[in-house]
Amino acid sequence: MESVTVHPTMPSNKDNNLHIAMFPWLAFGHMIPYLELAKLIAGKGHQISFISTPRNIDRLPALPPKLSTLITFVKLPLPENPNLPEGAEATSDLPEDQVAHLKIAYDSFKEPITQFLKSSNPDWLLYDFAPYWLPEITRNLGIPTAFFSIFLAACAVFLGSTSSEVPSDDRKLPDDYTVSPKWVPFPATVAFRLFEVLRLYKRITGDEANVSDIYRFMETARGCDVIAVRSCAEFEPEWLNLLGVVHGKPVVPVGLLSTTANNEENDTWWSIKDWLDRQSKNRVVYVAFGTEAMPSQEEVTEIALGLEKSGLPFFWVLRTKHGKDAVKLPEGFEERNEGRAVVCRSWVPQLKILAHDSLGVFLSHSGWSSVVEALTFGRPLVLLPMSNDQGLNARYFGEKKVGYELPRDEQDGLFTSEAVAESLRMVIEKEEGRVYREKAKELKALFGDRKRQNMYVDKFLEYLTTHKGCR
Repeated sequence: MESVTVHPTMPSNKDNNLHIAMFPWLAFGHMIPYLELAKLIAGKGHQISFISTPRNIDRLPALPPKLSTLITFVKLPLPENPNLPEGAEATSDLPEDQVAHLKIAYDSFKEPITQFLKSSNPDWLLYDFAPYWLPEITRNLGIPTAFFSIFLAACAVFLGSTSSEVPSDDRKLPDDYTVSPKWVPFPATVAFRLFEVLRLYKRITGDEANVSDIYRFMETARGCDVIAVRSCAEFEPEWLNLLGVVHGKPVVPVGLLSTTANNEENDTWWSIKDWLDRQSKNRVVYVAFGTEAMPSQEEVTEIALGLEKSGLPFFWVLRTKHGKDAVKLPEGFEERNEGRAVVCRSWVPQLKILAHDSLGVFLSHSGWSSVVEALTFGRPLVLLPMSNDQGLNARYFGEKKVGYELPRDEQDGLFTSEAVAESLRMVIEKEEGRVYREKAKELKALFGDRKRQNMYVDKFLEYLTTHKGCR
């Protein structure tokens, strides 16, 4: 990867080619969609400056050679924070209760970002939800900005409004977040469950050391010139329209940004493929919870026993904590399920697995990137949200019949192995699961249509070109 550690001065654009800087939050679930959009934009001849920390940039997927001169990786060292372990530069490097320290370190980027923007003078800056202090900097420099939200428009609307024309947000108690907000004028189930709110409440309210995530989101939305959303009008039209209303801003969907497959064939993939080839068509349960969501010991036990009780073949990507906090599978579990199951504790080529004919259902944490990948191949979902926006996603996917949310206790989030087994069997083989199987096939035509999704990027670039230098 081409990268720089100094502040490069980009050549000024005298034609319609843009220089766009991108500054995602330090989570791979954010950086990867930003990189996918960067690749699509660079593929049309525009220059990208992709800003992150050295270690994060070194861990990003390699660029296609033809884009290496168009995407420059700008490495800004993460300011030191005594509460962060050495080498921790992304949320995946930390337990969830330490991510607040990463946000504090991220807020120390003010000065280096200002210097970079001054020296490079991009035509546009695309930033994420976290740098609530950035709009004032760009306003002083005269650089137009797009808040590029990697969240569903439905989630963004739920978080709040910055328009004086919309009812103010008077949510003060956890229960207030378990119902649809009063600024949503149509029937909707998009809201948190009580156990989800309680898990996130410190991040919703903030504390003396850190502003809340909702405050960050609202201020970045308030200060931008346009809101770009990883979505498309065919999937959530009413929410995209409402997002523009609640913020009084233009909203431009950029498409679904399905991850580009890595075509490398290695020994890991061939051994996985060999096992998948031996399974019946549309029968395998694929289980993965992204790079950050880590189920607790109790949850791992119920998932494991539920997979066993389902009688279905399964491939489980099990990412767990290390050391004294490591979770364990039930005794004898892997031996009992040898042959009909694979438990993998390392990285796997998820797109290749989802594309395989043996796949029947994806047991997922409801992360938007994972759902986009599943629907690109027409795979139905069983949803087990764990953190962040995943609960809101799961409600919307349930409304759309994209996925079936695994039943659990509203108060504490507990679920049983029987619920796991029954949910998987229902979606894969029962009549009442037909609606999920058929909806996934229907949406494959939308999510897998790269030409149609590429048109959204064209329209976004048309907007950026038209409004270049308008601030």
